[in-house]
Amino acid sequence: MSQVATSAFGNITEAIEKALKASNKKRRFVQSVEMIITLKDVDLKKPENRINTVVALPNPPPKKLSKIVVIASGDTLLKAREAGVDLVIDRDELQKMANEKKTLKKLAKRYDFFLAQTDLMVQVGRVLGKYLGPRGKMPQPLPPNAPIAPIVERLRRSIRIRIREDPVVMCRIGTEDQPVEQLAANAKAVLDEILKKFTINNIKNIYIKLTMGSPVKVEKAGVEK
Repeated sequence: MSQVATSAFGNITEAIEKALKASNKKRRFVQSVEMIITLKDVDLKKPENRINTVVALPNPPPKKLSKIVVIASGDTLLKAREAGVDLVIDRDELQKMANEKKTLKKLAKRYDFFLAQTDLMVQVGRVLGKYLGPRGKMPQPLPPNAPIAPIVERLRRSIRIRIREDPVVMCRIGTEDQPVEQLAANAKAVLDEILKKFTINNIKNIYIKLTMGSPVKVEKAGVEK
């Protein structure tokens, strides 16, 4: 993170600690730690001010972070299975789904990242485009002989950050069982990505919260409000 950003948001670690402490009630599941960034003075009517990008977290949580689908055939399909993706769809299966609206909606909602063999991209667009497009999840093309395992490994530790209609980023930065230092590094990785598009002065507020907890505001210093 840049020196300016570090100075402005040096209290991220403290906010994470407060959020963890505030949510001290025992739950039956491991809660996610979430980050909320609100923006100001950003005109989202301009396409260039929207964001739909993937951030690889330096410290992914122990539990699987993302669910991945590969749409492929032949050797690419076999490599996808070997890489341990969550779902593999072949050409025929994709075509069978074409009229199954409920299945397609569920698919688009349940999975985080989609990869598709390049020669199937047109078919994928016809079948899944109207379900994946609005969610910003259109598949990443897989060229012939592309090494799938490294792509899957990177996506496993990644989250998607998206700004479309509202000037807000909401994303998961880890789980409550991770060290605070790891969560802070993940939060800063997300903020770094936001600052590739906007400036520090476009950041209105940052909050940290657990799944069942209340938001804790990151106290800022040296930033114009």
